Amino acid sequence: MSVDVQKNLDDKMKKSISVLKEELNTVRAGRANPALLDKIVVEYYGSPSPLKNLSNISVPDPRTLMISPFDPKCIHDIEKAINVANLGINPSNDGKVIRLVIPPVTEERRKDLIKVVKKYGEDSKVAIRNERRDANDELKKQEKAGEITEDDLKKSLDEVQKKIDKCIKDIDQIVVDKEKEIMEV
Repeated sequence: MSVDVQKNLDDKMKKSISVLKEELNTVRAGRANPALLDKIVVEYYGSPSPLKNLSNISVPDPRTLMISPFDPKCIHDIEKAINVANLGINPSNDGKVIRLVIPPVTEERRKDLIKVVKKYGEDSKVAIRNERRDANDELKKQEKAGEITEDDLKKSLDEVQKKIDKCIKDIDQIVVDKEKEIMEV
């Protein structure tokens, strides 16, 4: 397989899996996880800033997130951003820190979360299949241009398929692991 096509495919597959993991981190599974707050942006002195750049986020116990702002003046802005993010968690502010108590997840909510997780997994698989198509098209172009032989093309297409199959298997495992995490009480 062409080195460029192989490297490009590997990079894009890693990126797709990385994006899937980031998305799954934002799915609340009943346990306090600082990644839940990764996508929250706070309006800080007129410019949007990620919450993790403005505060220290800790997990004092399995059901609580504690946000300690570096600048105590921005605590109300952080609280507002959390409310706007619609996490389904009410922040409690004592003037110095904000505490988020993660409520236990109901059985119905768990099933909804699993649907979301499966959708993220399916989206990742679609992205991977698109990468397979792009890689195969590139290899066919190279064969037409005479850069690789017909035998090399066939071998390269098989290699691409093996890589895609392995990546899809990895995605399925990541989704299964997240489902198990959600179903834990």
